[in-house]
Amino acid sequence: MVRIIYVRHAESLWNPIGKYQGRLDPELSERGHKQSKLIAQALKKYNPTVLFSSPLKRTYQTAEYISKDLGLPINISEDIIEIDHGDWSGMLVDEVKEKYPDLFRAWLYEPENVKFPNGESLTDVYYRVKKFQEKLLEKHNGETVIAVSHTVPIRASFVAGLDLPLGKFWAFGCDNASYSILDYEIIRPILYKLNNTYFLGDLFVPALDAL
Repeated sequence: MVRIIYVRHAESLWNPIGKYQGRLDPELSERGHKQSKLIAQALKKYNPTVLFSSPLKRTYQTAEYISKDLGLPINISEDIIEIDHGDWSGMLVDEVKEKYPDLFRAWLYEPENVKFPNGESLTDVYYRVKKFQEKLLEKHNGETVIAVSHTVPIRASFVAGLDLPLGKFWAFGCDNASYSILDYEIIRPILYKLNNTYFLGDLFVPALDAL
């Protein structure tokens, strides 16, 4: 069994305004930097031995606080990068609703069938996060690993790790600067903790439902 602590990056400059980020690369907001300090402190008690991060700024900057506090080098993994939102990237939620009403509804209610125009499908993300989990189990069996990622790959990781239908994608909360723990093994995987944000106090901001 490998214990995987999934961390959603702290608040970026685009999160509060509801803009799809995808592979675009905004930095953390001022509040996001403060959140990152708190999540680093909250993770110390788990004694992790390895730290992975998506290569994008909002994840890497979050991981830097964890790296500094816990003394762990950052390993970059493309497997846990955010979904490529394609033509939605850089658009506000309200703009997407107006321009892509049918696809937006499908994203909320049939996410397993969605492929973003000029971007990725949720199935694409599922297979790369599944590959990431399998590599961790092979190389870090018995260890606790932190993975700083994004809302789509984290939710897809729960589906993949628990061997659930991809249509259950939206069943898991995933707020900014939250952490969740998956005890991953093939026979008996356990979602040990989900969407923990208690340590943020007044810095907590709920995520938008469509993001």
